[in-house]
Amino acid sequence: MRYDHLLLCAICTSVLAAADPATDGADLILLKDFRPESIYHIPQTQVHRAKFAAIDVHTHDYAKTPEEVDAWVAAMDGANISRSIVLSFATGDALAALIAKYGRYPDRFELWCYFDFTDWDKPGWSERAVADLHHSHELGARGVGELMDKGMGFKPISTTATLTSHSDTTVGMHINDPRMKPLLAACAQLHMPINIHIGEDAWMYHAPDATNDGLMNAAKWRVDRQRPGLADHDYLLAALEAAVRDNPATTFIACHLANCCADLTQLGRLLDAYPNLYADIAARYGEIAPIPRFVQAFIERYHTRLLYGTDNHYTVGIYPVTFRILETADEHFYETGKFGYHWPLYGLALSEQTLQDLYHDNIARVLQRP
Repeated sequence: MRYDHLLLCAICTSVLAAADPATDGADLILLKDFRPESIYHIPQTQVHRAKFAAIDVHTHDYAKTPEEVDAWVAAMDGANISRSIVLSFATGDALAALIAKYGRYPDRFELWCYFDFTDWDKPGWSERAVADLHHSHELGARGVGELMDKGMGFKPISTTATLTSHSDTTVGMHINDPRMKPLLAACAQLHMPINIHIGEDAWMYHAPDATNDGLMNAAKWRVDRQRPGLADHDYLLAALEAAVRDNPATTFIACHLANCCADLTQLGRLLDAYPNLYADIAARYGEIAPIPRFVQAFIERYHTRLLYGTDNHYTVGIYPVTFRILETADEHFYETGKFGYHWPLYGLALSEQTLQDLYHDNIARVLQRP
């Protein structure tokens, strides 16, 4: 018996040794190169068109030529996207040029402007910025955004690249700054919703080490918490709440689910408290699809307050991926190349009424104007 026992142990040890990572190179694979393929033989659904005509509430100036505008419209037609809202970061002549470029398709594109933060720290800025906002509205802007506050506040920008520049250590205004109040009131008067980006998701604030669940995105988009003056997510969320609370006639859209994907109850509390607050789900599909039961319940509960968006170039094939996540019950599939995480994703199988609200009816209600 003892001989048999020893022989069995030897065989097991031999088998385990053959599978030892040190012998087959697995210990040399870097996480950034990890590209798993699902081994499960389960339903895989391709959804090329949204179930209901959709309004993409979160895009940017992706088309650089008239021909690319045409191509974008063709991509929208193929995906059942009825309209795209272009968040431009622009004012003045730059805004006028964008409105002209997309103006050949007035029913397919809607341009939103930025606030002019020039000389924001000098007397009289609020009055000047309000006048500029009225000018943007006269040019054709129908909303404001994407206002970008990743912790250093609002300041003048020449390009979107400067939004994340670490070379400028000046701390600008946050959304609840008293100097912002006249602009928020003007947005209510002009029926211009405000799309606002605050902070980043939780992974981006954590050290990029072996414990970070979102390491591959966090390593790329990591927030420098040592940066002087940087406000963290909790501070920015509190500032947003104060602005929403103190300006009940102004409509706010917290983009990217207010970067509360790690704790959607934070956003839920605000949605419960403030009827003038909405949230878009743009560019957060990779964050919510790994937890389908919780997210499905969340979206179904707040189905009248959430908005469909992509925040992705129309050429990258993002439309079918978003439709698959929202509409199907598919399980354990990967989109590592599109979202940058190593997590498996799951379909949310949202109800038809929720899909109708998410794709179209909620933003249509927000955009209703006298």
